[in-house]
Amino acid sequence: MAGRRPQRLAGMAGIGVDAIGAAADALGDPSVLRFENLDTDLRPHPVVIDATRRALVDDRNNSYLPFVGQARLREAAAAHVSRLSGVPYSATRNVIISAGGLSGILNVLLALIDTGDEVVLTDPTYIGLINRVRLAGGVPRLAAFTKDRGEWRLDLGALRAAVTPQTRALLMMSPSMPSGAVLRRDDWEVIAGLARERDLWLIYDAAMERILYDGRAYVHPASLPGAADCVVTVGAASKELRMIGWRVGWIVAPERLMADLALVSMGNVVVPVGIAQEAAAVALELGDADVQAAVAEWGRRRDALLGELTGLPAVIPGGGWSLLVDGAPLGLTGAEMSRRLLARAGVAATPMDGWGEVNGGQFLRFVFANEPVERIRGAGARIRAALGV
Repeated sequence: MAGRRPQRLAGMAGIGVDAIGAAADALGDPSVLRFENLDTDLRPHPVVIDATRRALVDDRNNSYLPFVGQARLREAAAAHVSRLSGVPYSATRNVIISAGGLSGILNVLLALIDTGDEVVLTDPTYIGLINRVRLAGGVPRLAAFTKDRGEWRLDLGALRAAVTPQTRALLMMSPSMPSGAVLRRDDWEVIAGLARERDLWLIYDAAMERILYDGRAYVHPASLPGAADCVVTVGAASKELRMIGWRVGWIVAPERLMADLALVSMGNVVVPVGIAQEAAAVALELGDADVQAAVAEWGRRRDALLGELTGLPAVIPGGGWSLLVDGAPLGLTGAEMSRRLLARAGVAATPMDGWGEVNGGQFLRFVFANEPVERIRGAGARIRAALGV
């Protein structure tokens, strides 16, 4: 019995990024293009760096308390989500700080679902979200994105079909990682309508919500009529604010969930990183201008990479940091494309094994947030030669 594997790990798989990253590192070649990892080389705003330095010597940051997060950051998170959603959230009644966005997602799932409950996600979606559903004892059910005029669109029929009597929650991210698919208002209306009609929780992963391209409209699901009481927003400093190593996130939820969320959060991580919270508050208080400057640069990189991939079956991302190339028209899997690109072209990119059922292993993911335009230029010829197209 000692060797029995816990059932919660059944169906879980690694994310693949670490293996491709290690293989790229082993080459020891600085010319290798690093499209494999969801990092960015764009630094946080200078005032955020300064706030972090000051926090190191402030003794209040070297404390277990407060368990639910420091007051300034809770105020900043409440103001941030209130501004974007139009819902008047309170720092004391609606906000808990987490040790990163994914820690927040896991805590929300632990507070909301029982073993065997189903959670609906998109296909593809970040395998870290799928894995956390499993860790919480849930059963992931996937609703596919389809390709529509070169972009992604949620199959609303598949979404409705994915909801069963065992469904407890919808876990949606927009822009979705890794596809860059952006949910439109009519998508959100159907999603929120399902949540209301079936008495489901709508967990909104807002990690990339403002990283939108080509003038796409921003929609917060809690802003829809009658939706706020079932929406739990989980935000993060990692992507928009470029604070990956700070490990700060926030959960903004209806007041009736606060006691359970606090209980789970304290039982899981105890307390978020003290020296990072002031800096995250400062970053949120900067508003949209800092984020939009970063989005403009990521947009240039997206456009440069799409230009280099002309003629290849790439799907245009409406937001986020990454895009997908479909190997099926080329007669290749994502894993085969990944091996060829690293060995023949010095391009590191991660296959999508386990990240979807309909949209999974046939795709290869390119993260454009960590390579400047100057390095992206010229990659297309290397990529096409390596793939033999």
